[in-house]
Amino acid sequence: MAIAGLLLLLWLPVAPSGTQCLEHDCFSIFWARRPFAEASAACKRGGGHLMTVRSTVAEDAIAVLLQNRSGHLWLGLHLSPPCTEPAQRLRGFQWVTGDHHTDYSNWASLGRRCGERCVTVSQELRWEERHCKEPADGFLCEYNYAGSCPRLPPAEGLFVTYTTPFGAQGGDFLALPPHSTAIIPAMRLELRCDEKESGGLCWGCATPGAWPCRLANGGCEGTCHEEGDRPHCSCPDGKVLEADGRNCRSPCAGAPCKHHCIVTGTTFICMCDSGYQLAADGSSCEDDDDCAMVPRLCEQVCVNTEGGFECHCHLGYKMLDGRCQLISHCYEAPCEQQCEDVPDGYRCSCVAGYTVDPQVPTRCMLHCNRSQCPAKCDPHTRSCECPDGFVLDEETNSEETCVDMNECDMNYCQYNCTNHPGGYECHCPAGYRLFDKNDCIKISEEDEEGEFSGDFRPEPQTPIPSRTPPKAVHLHPGVLVGIAVGVLSAALALLALGYHLAKKCCRPPTTMDYKCSSPHEKEMGLQPVTSGCAASGQKL
Repeated sequence: MAIAGLLLLLWLPVAPSGTQCLEHDCFSIFWARRPFAEASAACKRGGGHLMTVRSTVAEDAIAVLLQNRSGHLWLGLHLSPPCTEPAQRLRGFQWVTGDHHTDYSNWASLGRRCGERCVTVSQELRWEERHCKEPADGFLCEYNYAGSCPRLPPAEGLFVTYTTPFGAQGGDFLALPPHSTAIIPAMRLELRCDEKESGGLCWGCATPGAWPCRLANGGCEGTCHEEGDRPHCSCPDGKVLEADGRNCRSPCAGAPCKHHCIVTGTTFICMCDSGYQLAADGSSCEDDDDCAMVPRLCEQVCVNTEGGFECHCHLGYKMLDGRCQLISHCYEAPCEQQCEDVPDGYRCSCVAGYTVDPQVPTRCMLHCNRSQCPAKCDPHTRSCECPDGFVLDEETNSEETCVDMNECDMNYCQYNCTNHPGGYECHCPAGYRLFDKNDCIKISEEDEEGEFSGDFRPEPQTPIPSRTPPKAVHLHPGVLVGIAVGVLSAALALLALGYHLAKKCCRPPTTMDYKCSSPHEKEMGLQPVTSGCAASGQKL
């Protein structure tokens, strides 16, 4: 029975002997002899853990809590590896929070020890190692919170007693953790540190509404008023009371407005961004179709977007300086197959095997400039098509080959006929001209007078040679030089001959027809032409 009673005593709740609370942390001292594991469990039952001393702030809190009492108190340090590591700041020890982070240490000795070791702190604030199963004189607990409530402002004749969730009591706390209570016996009032609707912590009570204004403004966030014995709170303009009757909030707090909430007195209205309109529910926003609401909003194409619109251009145009500029005339061209831009517009063209229809320039028709071409066949219907003037090759039973049809064998022309791939051409004899594509008519005398007849001027007919004329032969430059020299020599010879004949016929007779004066000279073989020679002899 004695052992059972001892065990029960060990597990009974223990009240802290002193507590220091900051904005986010509370530190408590428990004077109860416990081994390390039991001390750690006691801290956890209160929502905390054995104290971690990572800075001088925590060390200062320990100094205040000890209050000149001596003893060894467990800290939240225990050895993880088999032995200590003197070179490390924590010497291989680990915090009960599972980490090794610290900016502070204060070891009493640095010797190397092994085994199950934990750490205590004494009045000198030095850290000492001891076996974890040995009881220490007490332990230090640490409690962490996201926020706290400030102590209530002092009021004359009112005494306040605070109690923390982990059992610490007193009236000199600077900050209180969540779920702490404040008891004011003179008012028979108990307040609790709880979270308010708009966020944060504040003192409140289970009953909505204000308490007497002389204690912390009756708990009012705004103004506290007392009419008779009934205090009440009021809020400044643009705010309304929350459900607790003490705190104030904006009417837009929690409002369902999708975009904007505007406060109007004690209520609100929802508004939407530009490009949206308020839906029927008064809070949602729907996109405006700007393109439908404003006619001709864009020059060519208007595209509605979430909260706005965009202007686009048709194919063949591009956006330049906010305007659609034409970059191709082919966009509106009715070309059946292909189109190309030209300086003054567009021109239709066709793919291989087709040519532009001379009657309808925007359409294409099958075309072949040889006597044999492949047919245009539909793979689904297995039907084939040939260009004008061609037929499917029946002689070879080929359904995919087109051969030229010889129209000249069909007596299309009245006189002469010339066949060519895909067509033919008729010719008329001399004195006739084509009347239409096939027939010839006789040319009248009036037509032969040409432009003076004034009625009809026949187009010149290109004669068809009976045989192919020989190709022009280009002479070598040396041959040309030889021919030129020969022609020049012949011309000079004719010129010399002409000069000699002219000289012979035009010479005076005295210089030609006479005998010499010397009797010993032979007579010249020239006979006198006139009697002038005898007269000359007489003079001699």
